[in-house]
Amino acid sequence: MRIEGRTFLVTGGASGLGRGAAEALVAAGGNTVLVDVNSEVGAATAQVLGARATFVKTDVTSEADLLAAIQVAVATFGGLHGVVNAAGIGPAAKVVGKNGPHALDLFEKTIRVNLSGTFNVIRLAAALMLTNTPDADTGERGVIINTASIAAFDGQIGQPAYAASKGGIVALTLPVAREFASAGIRCVTIAPGIFDTPLLAALPEAARTSLGQQVPFPSRLGRPSEYGALVRHVLENVMLNGEVIRLDGALRMAPR
Repeated sequence: MRIEGRTFLVTGGASGLGRGAAEALVAAGGNTVLVDVNSEVGAATAQVLGARATFVKTDVTSEADLLAAIQVAVATFGGLHGVVNAAGIGPAAKVVGKNGPHALDLFEKTIRVNLSGTFNVIRLAAALMLTNTPDADTGERGVIINTASIAAFDGQIGQPAYAASKGGIVALTLPVAREFASAGIRCVTIAPGIFDTPLLAALPEAARTSLGQQVPFPSRLGRPSEYGALVRHVLENVMLNGEVIRLDGALRMAPR
């Protein structure tokens, strides 16, 4: 897909991986609608990105919120050609910890935000993208990019909710790609390793360095710009479809 002049909805776009994706899209001439629950950071990010970006406070689990954000995309930039699902939460808790069994409401919240939220974006965005005129060169109507995690494959102790939610995103990638193939809408999932995002920003520098050293090469935390670079490549490479791509420097996480 040609990015220039096209419009993309980026969830979790206020910071971290979502911001990395938005920066890459704007740099390539795309328009971005940043959706996030963090109003202050989201508005500031949109201002930094300039006229090709706008922010809409959005809860990805809310149908009404997402429909409103999609309408902003249409009203502001004239349509919607792709989505990048980067919103998510990552609580840590054992199945049975010192204080007893894993809280069921925490497990359900993680599934709702990470998995159900991703599906909510897919179903509402795809409904609009199906009405797009196919690209004259590629036949594409749109692209869906999801964000899983290597925890979907190498889930550690303390990650049952997070790993399950990301495993669900991995599993839905192929059926979504198959369903929309005849309409020219692709679906690809990126499974990042350990990245330098706000989730890790609160850790002491020594802990962050230690985490980075676990990565075979390059032995450091991933950068949001590297995630953004892969988002751009997925969009521009029409043959990428129905696939889950690990972006992890060859990291395979240990049990803990």
